[in-house]
Amino acid sequence: MSSNIKSVIVGTGNYTPSNIVSNSHFLEHNFYEKNGEAILRENSEIISKFQDITEIEERRYADPDHRASDLGYLAALDALESSKIDPETLDYVIVAHNFGDIAPGSTRPDVIPTLGSRIKHKLGIKNPDCVAYDLPFGCPGWLQGMIQADYFIRSGDAKRILVIGTETLSRVTDPHDRDSMIFADGAGATILEAQETNGSGILSHKTQTHTFEEAYYLYSDKSSNPDFISDEQYIKMDGRKIYEYALKNVPLVIQQALQKSGTDINEVKKVLVHQANGKMDEAILKRLFKLYGVREAPHDVMPMTISTFGNSSVATIPTLLDLIMKNQMKAHTFNTGDRIALASVGAGMNINAMVYQF
Repeated sequence: MSSNIKSVIVGTGNYTPSNIVSNSHFLEHNFYEKNGEAILRENSEIISKFQDITEIEERRYADPDHRASDLGYLAALDALESSKIDPETLDYVIVAHNFGDIAPGSTRPDVIPTLGSRIKHKLGIKNPDCVAYDLPFGCPGWLQGMIQADYFIRSGDAKRILVIGTETLSRVTDPHDRDSMIFADGAGATILEAQETNGSGILSHKTQTHTFEEAYYLYSDKSSNPDFISDEQYIKMDGRKIYEYALKNVPLVIQQALQKSGTDINEVKKVLVHQANGKMDEAILKRLFKLYGVREAPHDVMPMTISTFGNSSVATIPTLLDLIMKNQMKAHTFNTGDRIALASVGAGMNINAMVYQF
């Protein structure tokens, strides 16, 4: 295979639920600490502090008749429409998620058949050589799917791959845990195609998994409310440890990806970071530029959607990418020759980064 073959983005899509849930939705909740002690502060104060830290003002929740595979299917349709390609020509459908399909009122995951198979079925793809599979990798799952797709394409094994990130985190959040306000639902999709180019496409990537002390910074556990008797398991997190871990490690992984592609920080036009926490993402960006001796990052280098969409895990970056590709984010565009960095961090603890050139 020609060494000039690169994985090029030929289509993007997203599905953002229309159900808007503002911070005021949580004013009547009863919040508890992880140890079961009731939080006695006024909810208005809790929510105000939450918004200051995360920058989240509202988020989206899926409609009751939608599962994660439905959101992923709708995002895939959007990507296929933008690419104008025949879905029967896809070699792989890779679906990143963490909790599978979950019905409203339950936290029980449904992953048989896989979401990849479900979405391929919904798309009506008959080609048995189109391999569909799932990728549970925490919030970095969609980006890791892109990395795997790049390996398939550069090996010559595939020419077109659909990568989807979809999640309904609202169905695994503990209503008595203030951290639950972070999470949201949504889906994003991207189609990569093998093309012979002189520079455009995926240039490099880097992934790390830290498990020595970090494996259970994100985990599943019972409700924080000791009076809430249930076998249900909810997503939990140690926010302070995650913040410190991300700030220390994410900039270094992005730097390694940039170095592998021979890209200087001043060549990076945009940094698309997983929309996890507004203040954390800003601190990561500042630390990244500091590694290169740059005191202040350009003010428009890091587009953000977290204030209105919340943290939809695997869906945040592909949704952000799609909105910019379709000129739906004010003051943010991609031009020919632009190099961008993409990075995510999440349960595992996993970190990945990628450099892409348009």
